[in-house]
Amino acid sequence: MAKHWWQEVVVYQIYPRSFKDSNGDGVGDIRGIIEKLDYLEKLGIGAIWLSPVYQSPNDDNGYDISNYRSIMDEFGSMEDMDKLIAEADKRDIKVIMDLVVNHTSDEHQWFIEAKKGKDNPYRDYYIWKDPSENGGPPNDLTSMFSGSAWEFDEASGQYYLHLFSKKQPDLNWKNEEMRQSIYDMMNFWIDKGVGGFRMDVIDLIGKVPEEKILTNGPKLHDYLQEMHEATFGNHDLLTVGETMAVTPQTAKLYSNPSRKELSMVFQFQHVGLDKQKGKEKWDLKSIDIAELKEVLVKWQTELDGQS
Repeated sequence: MAKHWWQEVVVYQIYPRSFKDSNGDGVGDIRGIIEKLDYLEKLGIGAIWLSPVYQSPNDDNGYDISNYRSIMDEFGSMEDMDKLIAEADKRDIKVIMDLVVNHTSDEHQWFIEAKKGKDNPYRDYYIWKDPSENGGPPNDLTSMFSGSAWEFDEASGQYYLHLFSKKQPDLNWKNEEMRQSIYDMMNFWIDKGVGGFRMDVIDLIGKVPEEKILTNGPKLHDYLQEMHEATFGNHDLLTVGETMAVTPQTAKLYSNPSRKELSMVFQFQHVGLDKQKGKEKWDLKSIDIAELKEVLVKWQTELDGQS
């Protein structure tokens, strides 16, 4: 396997809101991050992963994006962002953006347009379905945040899908024009000099909701290969996929270099070792250290030289 810069650096995650406040308003910001770059350099950091800094109503801590090409006012301006990328580069630190393309905010202009009517060109950017025969949701899919994954739109008489908050409508990745809009946005950030993307819940973009297929849908890897070719494929960037249902076998589909998809994935098997079957989310058991070691070793050995 070819060697890449991201295989040998320490990546430091920054949650901007609580990292460093530069102007005393009680909210961390981009200028605060810039002020700490020398410190991060001394720590030996080679890349910083920024939690979302895009324009957002903040229904889900910035993971509900209303404008992919604008910075949240509380965090600063695009000028601040450009300076962060440039100053980090002077210190050989890459800036990794959090990429949220399974869904947008319901305040994104695409969704505002989509709600104007069934004939609006942006309508198909999202997933709309007619009510079931009894007038209720199309099926019993539930949101990750509890309740139905379908929200009724009275104006059109249809439901839209939201696997998270009802203010986070899911994008329709079957729509080629929508996909191209996403790739154009990614290239906007690549042209600014970012070092890569951490891709939020990326294994959901191939979903087939009418068949209740959510993760690892049949077109998922086609989309990722298309994304690779249209955006970061010609650049040495770090691309990390957050994959909720991945196994060592399916991880190779995402991250084997020959497949031209992603650099790597986040897996969560070890995170769930304290869960108890049939119990509530926070009713946890103590971690079995031997089991934790077994899981971590399994992932390292099964993917060694292949992903």
